[in-house]
Amino acid sequence: MKTSFSKVMPERRILRLPEVQVRTGFKRAHIYNLISQGRFPKSVQLGLRAVGWDSFAVEEWVEERIAGGAVFRPSAEGAV
Repeated sequence: MKTSFSKVMPERRILRLPEVQVRTGFKRAHIYNLISQGRFPKSVQLGLRAVGWDSFAVEEWVEERIAGGAVFRPSAEGAV
């Protein structure tokens, strides 16, 4: 019997800063520094004092970091 797995696409939505922080592991200041350097997806204006991020853009950014080896890996030196 052949089993087929399909990748379920999550719903596209707007993420607010606390959720972006959880998904990236970065604090507010670092996220905004990356944006100013053009190294993180820009926020979208939601209102006069509210911004959010496209969930697909943030997830794609995270996946690119993982695929590019940007994830911290402890060195094997000194491992027990």
